[in-house]
Amino acid sequence: MNTTEIKGNWDEQKGKLKQKFAALTDNDVMFSEGKKEEMLGRLQIKLGKTKDELHKIISAL
Repeated sequence: MNTTEIKGNWDEQKGKLKQKFAALTDNDVMFSEGKKEEMLGRLQIKLGKTKDELHKIISAL
């Protein structure tokens, strides 16, 4: 998953991610240019998943 993939359809993906994991907030899934790793770190902490697991979850949305 690269930045273009996240940026291109992130609004749709973050909605699905928030539906799947109700504990996520808007701040948890906020994507800013150049801060992909920071966002993924927040998700790792909140969901207790590894980076690879997150990539698989997001790719499957």
